[in-house]
Amino acid sequence: MFDVGDRIIGLELPDTFYKLAELLEQDQFELLLSKNRIKDMHRKQDISLVYLMNDAVESFLVFHNATITGQYKSEYEGGLLAVLDKKEEEYVLVVHQGDSVITLFFEDLLQQNNLYNYGDLGHFWVKGYEYLRLLEYRLAILRDKCDYLDIDCSTPEERKLAALVEFPPLNYCCYPAVPEKYIVPRQNPWQPSDEAIDLMIEIAKEAGDKLFVHILSYYKKDNSKLMSRFIARMLHRKKHIKIVRILTKKLQKAASIYPVRSFGIENDIQIQKCLEKAKQKKQELKEKGIKADIIREEPFVEAQDSVQYKIYLMKWKQQRGNYTAEIEEITI
Repeated sequence: MFDVGDRIIGLELPDTFYKLAELLEQDQFELLLSKNRIKDMHRKQDISLVYLMNDAVESFLVFHNATITGQYKSEYEGGLLAVLDKKEEEYVLVVHQGDSVITLFFEDLLQQNNLYNYGDLGHFWVKGYEYLRLLEYRLAILRDKCDYLDIDCSTPEERKLAALVEFPPLNYCCYPAVPEKYIVPRQNPWQPSDEAIDLMIEIAKEAGDKLFVHILSYYKKDNSKLMSRFIARMLHRKKHIKIVRILTKKLQKAASIYPVRSFGIENDIQIQKCLEKAKQKKQELKEKGIKADIIREEPFVEAQDSVQYKIYLMKWKQQRGNYTAEIEEITI
């Protein structure tokens, strides 16, 4: 028997057990138990534990052929104490949620990954320069997928694009997509990587933006916060907007190989109706010379009831050489 918090170092166990240890060390233990499962906890079943959940991926650690005893507190927030043991062909995980104790008996620990199209997703919790915050958001969830899941869950192009999380003029340092309380801090977020700068130079060359290429070459020598903010301001100028559009298309193309997440037949029908209305409005705007993009906002839920799925039109507006965006929610 050993404390899972010791990271099970030196033990010959599958990688999933190290991922379990990582979650428990962070005091994260969110089981997905339906009402029917709770009523029949003593029958062997597969029980899922949330590992990574965002708009790009739903990843679960699955206790295979498991039974559970004790009272699981789904709303519990606090420190955890967990102990793992193996008895013959069965593992035993004991988790203390404060004064409550639950025990899981299971035969194996598997991982289930559901990957989704994130190329047209976004959350509008922070106003201003939404099209740049969209990029920050999509890059952030892509990087999490690359960091926490196995290499076969992402493509070489995705892993290349994920490096842009280390480009301060575009990451949460300058264009956060969510309020500060939701941001998970990264180590040295103001420090750009050469890989990220080189990729932006590559995109700037593709856009034919010689000035931006020159500035980025200098940025390798002077990557101060002041210089990062200067480049961030350049990104919403009309003369450099082609870089933003090329990068957006690259992300959309990389994400397009994955399916759109389903929320059940009834919800999917309503969503499709709303999408058709958004496409019609987008075409009407195009005929008036107004560029617009359709953005989906999905809920962070697994349940298919009470889904609050939103669709927006992001209309591009030019003001004094800068681009801004106007967001319109589409309803049926």
